[in-house]
Order: sequence, then C-alpha cells, then structure tokens
Amino acid sequence: MFTGIIETTGKIKSISRGTKSLTLSVQAEFDSGLVLGESIAVNGTCLTVTDFGGDWFAADVTPETFSRTSLGQLHTDSIVNLERAMKADGRFGGHIVSGHIDGTARFLSFCKEENAVNVSVVMESSLGEYMIEKGSVAIDGISLTIASVKKDGSAYIISVAVIPHTWEHTTLAKKKSGDIVNIECDVIGKYVRHFVSLKDAPKDMGAYMDFESYH
Repeated sequence: MFTGIIETTGKIKSISRGTKSLTLSVQAEFDSGLVLGESIAVNGTCLTVTDFGGDWFAADVTPETFSRTSLGQLHTDSIVNLERAMKADGRFGGHIVSGHIDGTARFLSFCKEENAVNVSVVMESSLGEYMIEKGSVAIDGISLTIASVKKDGSAYIISVAVIPHTWEHTTLAKKKSGDIVNIECDVIGKYVRHFVSLKDAPKDMGAYMDFESYH
C-alpha cells in the first residue's frame, strides 16, 4: 500500500530486457536500509526488491506489468519516481494507492498559473470513465487531485494542479508532450463500479458455464 507521496527520485542504472519483461537496477538513496522482498513503487508501479546495495536496488517487471505500464520505455539514466510502501504508523498524506497500474495516458501540456502548474493528460475512455472532478488519480505514482475532466470523442482529457514542491521533486517537470505516463484510478471508485455492475448483471445465469462444469 502506498500514498502517492513521492519519497525521492532515482536513476535507472541498467536494464536487462526480455521480450515482454524487464529487470531494472535503480540508483536511489533512502533514509533507511532496504530489505529483500519489500515493495517500492517505481513510477507508481509496485515492484519487489530482489537485490540491493548501498545506493541501488533491483526489481523484476513481469509481462503483465510490462503490458500495462510505461516501464518498457525506460532506458539507462531515466529518472523515476520512487515511494516505499507505507508504514502502519505513517501519515496518510495522499490517497489510497495500490501500485497496480490500470493503464497509461499521454502527457499533453502544462502551464504555470501563479503558484501552480496545471498539467493536462489524455487517456482512453476505459480509464477516463473513472475520472471525476475533485477526485483522486495517481500519475506516475504521484497523488493528484483532478481539477477538470473533458470528454473529447472516445478520449478523456483531465487537468491536475501541481504545487511547486511536487513539480520540482518529481519527474513531472521533465515530461514533454506525447510522453507516456502511468495511471492508477481511484481504487475506491473501481470497487464501487465493480459492485454496481454486478448488481445490474443479468439475474439468469443459466447462459453461463457453471462451477461444476470445471470438475
């Protein structure tokens, strides 16, 4: 479990590439030591530490994660957002973030407005339908509040207001138009929608294969 409050940024030291998988080595410094098997969100993607040294750690990216995220576009020296899993006695500074990426979006633009940077990203409808004004979204692992949502054909454009600290201490300032970012929709919204869809599902289940047929 994460909160979307980025702890630090890291740099990709090396990447071992499979056809649909990766092994990442990330240079990063944390306030306390790592342990094998702990979870770290890399650009919002929950990964497991498989090896580490004084200022680096390694993690595997499985085919499922590879297909859902932007991690396949990383290269040596890429800068990534990092957050270690939340401690049980920690403050919940952002929102509930699972580290399970729902899909990707494209960075559109940003503009500065006094002490805020307004960032716009565009995504397909399967993600956009979970976006609500004043709701929460994690973009590359950063907990952000949605300022506006606009539907444009089959696409959704959302805008978020970023404070100077977040702009300066995450990867957002390095983004260019067209760059791919990871999106995690609000987990509470996903559960609500799922259970509502079950409620509205057809009552006659005779058309579906039943459990006993698997024996």
